[in-house]
Amino acid sequence: MHDSSSVGELAKRLRSELDRYSPGGKLPSSRALVERFKVSPVTVSRALAQLAAEGLVVTRPGAGVFRAVPSAPAAPAGDTSWQEVSLSADAAAELVPRGVDATGVLATLAAPPPGVIEFNGGYLNPALQPERAMAAALARAGRRPGAWGRPPVDGLPELREWFARGVGGAITAAEVLITAGGQSALTTALRALAPPGAPVLVESPTYPGMLAIARAAGMRPVPVPVDTDGVRPGLLEAAFRATGARVFVCQPLFQNPTGAVLSAERRPEVLRIAREAGAFVIEDDFVRRLVHEDAGPLPRPLAADDQDGVVVHVCSLTKATSPSFRVSALAARGPVLERLRAIQVVDHFFVPRPLQEAALELVGSPAWPRHLRAVAGELRVRREAMAAALRLRLPELAMPHIPAGGYHLWLRLPDGTDEAALASAALRAGVAVAPGRPYFAAEPPAAYVRLSFAAVAGVGEIGEGVRRLREACDEVRG
Repeated sequence: MHDSSSVGELAKRLRSELDRYSPGGKLPSSRALVERFKVSPVTVSRALAQLAAEGLVVTRPGAGVFRAVPSAPAAPAGDTSWQEVSLSADAAAELVPRGVDATGVLATLAAPPPGVIEFNGGYLNPALQPERAMAAALARAGRRPGAWGRPPVDGLPELREWFARGVGGAITAAEVLITAGGQSALTTALRALAPPGAPVLVESPTYPGMLAIARAAGMRPVPVPVDTDGVRPGLLEAAFRATGARVFVCQPLFQNPTGAVLSAERRPEVLRIAREAGAFVIEDDFVRRLVHEDAGPLPRPLAADDQDGVVVHVCSLTKATSPSFRVSALAARGPVLERLRAIQVVDHFFVPRPLQEAALELVGSPAWPRHLRAVAGELRVRREAMAAALRLRLPELAMPHIPAGGYHLWLRLPDGTDEAALASAALRAGVAVAPGRPYFAAEPPAAYVRLSFAAVAGVGEIGEGVRRLREACDEVRG
């Protein structure tokens, strides 16, 4: 058996012994290291790979592992201060200065320090990921004829067909483009539909990664408030009128961060309002495959009810699999498809064919529906455990809505709470949380925190994490 700690420990011991060997000298064989340190061959190979990545050893297939010859000393660092002037000078000519801020995205991508409970994660814990099914799919995909060749730039026809069936309505495979993850698809859609300087209507609150995309492209996000039934149509109509915007980005199903589902009454209203404004709706259907066991029937994607090409639909396999399984789709009808295709090709060329083939193998296997059922059950258990622990230990945190899908809860903090101070105190107490401020395009109406239950190891960690959060709240209040 091996794990990251044993690999790290072996790498540390081998690193400390390197001085025994002259530069270019040969290290003991892998078999000798297995016998000496009583570890598995996989642990040895991973530890040696770590040393090779650090430039300390060189692996020569068939010959063995050798201590690396030291490279020439690095040249002294140059002076990069000129870049401050150059990068800020660009902004003078921009209608809306670009702001490239990845803070909100990194909050869900960065691994917390060891021992810290991850209530800020945006992906399934490895124990919930279909690791064996993905590994088997990748192995089968690699053996497919032509698997390492160049794919069609729009994506493999069978995969486009699979995504089209998932969207439903009149969407066909010809109206689907395969993209490299939801973030990439959103970037392509926004760039296709709004020029730099343009206003873009967004839900308030909304996903920080989308706000980051818009601002990095020099667009101006304009917030439209949501409640437990999704975006408020009257305010959406007023925002289109006031700004002249031509794009509205929304998450109609289990919205991030509120968990709201756009109600049946509001769905046609949103489409009508956008159509009358001559605007597109970018539908980010990011979490349809992370529905909870007790959710009941789900509403169709907005794109399935759209006859007029208003909706540009984004959906992904990543949330339900692994952060590294970056396969998603853009679906659109009408001339806009050509513009989406052009930007996708210019920016990315295409999604690697082995990954597309692996996606086909995965979703076509009996393991796929089994995995989705298992995750649905586990997410329900975790959601109920977190909600119960919060009611018991932190009754002052308001839970306006408990969703039956997604992977997090959105909590309103007591008036006057300093979000940043609470997040810092929580980290000191050993739990990482996501403060609410990055989810708002403008000034927030109150202080919030988002707590994820998908990235933790299990129900035990949820209880312990809430206990640590209680400590942090007491510290901030005291």
